[in-house]
Amino acid sequence: MQRTHKFLLFILFALTLSACSNFEKIRKMTDEKKKYDAAIRFFKKGQYDKASILFEELLPILTGTDQQEIATFYQAYCDYHTGNYEMANFHFKRFAETFARSEHYEEAVYMSAYALYKNSPQFNLDQSGTITAINELQNFINNYPDSKFRDETSDLIKELRKKLEQKAYEKVKLYYKTSEFNIASLKSAVIEINNFQKDYPDSDYNEELAFLKVQSQYDLAQSTIESKQKERFDDAIKFYQDLVDKYPKSDFLKKAEKLYDISFKESDRIAKLEAEYKAAKEKSNTSKVGAGDKQK
Repeated sequence: MQRTHKFLLFILFALTLSACSNFEKIRKMTDEKKKYDAAIRFFKKGQYDKASILFEELLPILTGTDQQEIATFYQAYCDYHTGNYEMANFHFKRFAETFARSEHYEEAVYMSAYALYKNSPQFNLDQSGTITAINELQNFINNYPDSKFRDETSDLIKELRKKLEQKAYEKVKLYYKTSEFNIASLKSAVIEINNFQKDYPDSDYNEELAFLKVQSQYDLAQSTIESKQKERFDDAIKFYQDLVDKYPKSDFLKKAEKLYDISFKESDRIAKLEAEYKAAKEKSNTSKVGAGDKQK
């Protein structure tokens, strides 16, 4: 059994060496047509790495020939199939610029944008590439509204926007998680929630974030200096009312109601203290005026 296994490994190794040797012979061919035909065969067999090497070597020679168009197009697809999406985007764009009248032109424009979609990073990373992909895909729809790729392109844009939405949501949650230690983070949490609600008005996250907005503003009011407390408790009350108006059956209402009750009581308490202080000050000023008149 062990001998059979070793024999099979030997055969596999020999075949690999033979295949490599044959490929190197093809690379050294001086007959451009035979080399081109070999590249096409490799491409159609799905051996994109080998096809790509041959097309790259052939293209400078094929400039101005009938084979240049398909070689350029296939080279871009080799990049795509081997996961080299940046180069795929570049080569599909170059194809579209060079062969504007080609039957493959629209597909190449679409694939250049699709390669950017494939290269879009995970949501927790920098999303500059995602934004670029969305813009390219949207430009494709704008320029080719009747394209057979239109529906698929729209779906891709929605998917990428979901990624941006998740990134923004996680950013809000990060501020909220750190907010109890940092007043600046509390302020930022509220600001980021406002931005999220404007940018993603239909998001499934908005119900939770509407509650977190109440919580963050309440925490901010509790943590701030006395002179700013009433204003911030009043904002917490307003955010609670927004939550109730938009999500009257929300699971967060019980928690939010407790925050509302405390905020309302604190705002009322501070308002009474301010009124008392104002009355005392006015009384003091009146007394001083009266005393001055008597001295005269």
